[in-house]
Parts: sequence; C-alpha cells; structure tokens
Amino acid sequence: MNKLGIFVGEDNWTFFSKIYNDLALHYQTEIFTRKTYNLPLFYGRLNRWALRDGLCAMMRRNDVCFFEWAGELLMIASHLPKHCPLVTRLHSFELYEWAPKINWDAVDKIILVSQAMRDKFIDCFPECAHKTEVIYNGISMQEFTPPAHRNFHFNLGMLCNIAPIKRIYEVILLVSSMREEGHDAHLHIAGKPAGELRYSIALQRLVEKLELYDSITFYDHIDNTPDWLKNIDIFISNSYWEGQQVALIEAMASGCYCLSHFWDGADEILPSENLYVTEAELQQKIISYSKKPEAEKQSCQAQMRYLACEKFDIERTKIEIRKVINSAVEKFPE
Repeated sequence: MNKLGIFVGEDNWTFFSKIYNDLALHYQTEIFTRKTYNLPLFYGRLNRWALRDGLCAMMRRNDVCFFEWAGELLMIASHLPKHCPLVTRLHSFELYEWAPKINWDAVDKIILVSQAMRDKFIDCFPECAHKTEVIYNGISMQEFTPPAHRNFHFNLGMLCNIAPIKRIYEVILLVSSMREEGHDAHLHIAGKPAGELRYSIALQRLVEKLELYDSITFYDHIDNTPDWLKNIDIFISNSYWEGQQVALIEAMASGCYCLSHFWDGADEILPSENLYVTEAELQQKIISYSKKPEAEKQSCQAQMRYLACEKFDIERTKIEIRKVINSAVEKFPE
C-alpha cells in the first residue's frame, strides 16, 4: 500500500471530504498540517521556514503527494527538491491567481474539473497538456435524490457564495419583473457572503427597495441541502464563471429543473435547451417550464436526475482520481 501525502488547507475541504475517505481506504494517508510559531521578533521568517520544512518532510516520507487545489502549498512545494511524484486538482480560481507561480515541471499530473478548464489551462501552459486529465466533480447520488412527487409552487433557487461572480442581483431584478407581469415566482437564495460585504448588503437593500419581502428568501446556512433542494422547482446558475458548479449538479440529482447561464463548461453539464445568454431568455425559459403539463415537468425532472447519475456520480470520480495517482507513481523513476 503506497504512502500518500494529502495537502488541502484548513478551510478548503468542501469538495474533498468524500474523496479523501476513499483514498484513506486504498493508501496510507498523511494529512499535511501547517506548524506556526508566535515569536514576535522572528514570526514571519520562522513560519516561512517551518512551512517549507514541513512540506519537504512530507514529500520525503510519502510515495506520492496529492494537492487538492493548485494553490499556495503546491506553489511552494513545486520549487523544493523533488522526492516523489506530485498530483494536483485545479478547480477554477487558482488558474490565474496561483498557477503562474507554480513550477509545473515538478508536477506530474494535473486534474481539471471540466474540459473548459482544461482548455483554459492549456492555453496558459501548452507544454503541460500531456500531464492533464479531466475528472468531473462528483456527488453522492444516494444523498441527493428527488422527492416522490414535486408539486410546482414556482420556487426558484440559487445555492452559492454571495458574491458578484454569481450575479444574484440580476436574478432578483428578474423576479421583480416577473411579479409585475403576474407570475408568482419566489426566489430562495442560500449561501454565505464571500469576500467583502458590500454585495450582500446591496442584495438586501435591493429587496427592500423593490418591496420583495414576500418573494425573496435568504438562507445564511443550510443544515440539510438535500431537503432544501426538494422544495426548489427551478434551480438557476447565473454565474459568469465557474470551474464546475457542484451545487448545480446537486440540484440536478435532486430532480430540480435546472437552467444555467452559458459560462464556459456549462454545456458539459446541461443540454443546450437548458442554457441561456440574456435575462430575457432566462425569463422565457422559466415561464415556459411553469406552463408545462405536470407529466412534462416530471419528464424534465427525471432527465435532470438521469444526466447527473450518468456523468457526475462521485463513485466514478473516486476511481478516476485513484487511477491518476497510481499512474503518477508507476511513471516516477526509482
């Protein structure tokens, strides 16, 4: 059983916990923990040394190291002496923030979460094309399941960080327009503010100005995402950028009818008829779905579930990630 060093970062386990549990069954795993010292005179210098020393020690002790996120830890590790193969999974934000600082010659395998992200990566680092693999994010299909029957109540849903990139503001304006036209839409927004608070405050003020108190509901924290999704009729992804939106896949598996702006990679998740460009197109698609007979709605919901199961089952993701790790070990010189 190979020894596998795991580098994640304290607060970045969101998409990795289930994958790690699987890796722990197949490898002797060790999770990297950053040591810090609080000595006023040498604080910065000592902690930089401790981080580099800890990374070196981990790479010496393990047969292969896996970096969930191609971020700061991989950046530092890639410039240290090489003792074992390095495998990373690059999601999205790292591409322009951290990837230019990484020594990609030292990285053996690079997992991208969509073909669109792979294309972007290769545009930046064409010499690394042969190291890349596309492995979609996966979710538990047993955890996210449709309700036995979903009565249509015109509940729209967005589950995401409260940040400008998600374009929630525009969807609130859309709901206001639809209400004025007589459509009884209700938007449910789940997620916490990410970064500065101005955007979150602006959303709250927009609801107040438009007097949409009865049409917009904010949820700071969702304890049970599968149950929350069972009450959503139409899930909306209005982002202008995603690596691969896991919440969208969760909604599909839960039988929500899903619509997405055509951010790069959305077409790898949803069929073309579920994609839109403008807010006018989104409104038209929402209203069109709301008018479908119940049997057609059920057919659309079943299609969403089917697509999720076919492409985004986490059991497949686990197997494919292990294959990449094993391949890196096999090709690494003794």
